Amino acid sequence: MSTTNHPVALICTFTWVGFMCGISFLEAWLKFRAPGVTLPIGLGIGRLVFGALNKVEMVLAAAILIDLIRGGSLAVRWPWIAVPVVLLLLQSFWLLPALDTRAELIIQGTEAPPSNLHFVFVLFELVKVGALVVFGIKLFGR
Repeated sequence: MSTTNHPVALICTFTWVGFMCGISFLEAWLKFRAPGVTLPIGLGIGRLVFGALNKVEMVLAAAILIDLIRGGSLAVRWPWIAVPVVLLLLQSFWLLPALDTRAELIIQGTEAPPSNLHFVFVLFELVKVGALVVFGIKLFGR
């Protein structure tokens, strides 16, 4: 029977994965298919939802890191959690603000210049989910 020395980190890891899958890979594109949701309305909703998700991700990442530090295994586990934490920080301080600026331009009726930022965001999300799943599985190891 497998056990973990980091139950808080394990719960937070898979909660994080669930939030990301539910919002980034389901809600994000489905809202635009709802009747009456225009691009500006969808972008306004997206800004609120992804801003909230980002704050939840920060809390979950902090809880994971605190659990690893308290358990004395941050150094051993760090390589597995580093990727999602670094990507989260890049999203928080670079990517989301840039996407918010673009969204605000569109919401205000101004045409935004072409950009690949949404593709970068999706790539970050895919890599974060994959890394978090691997990290979560590794938490079961001794």
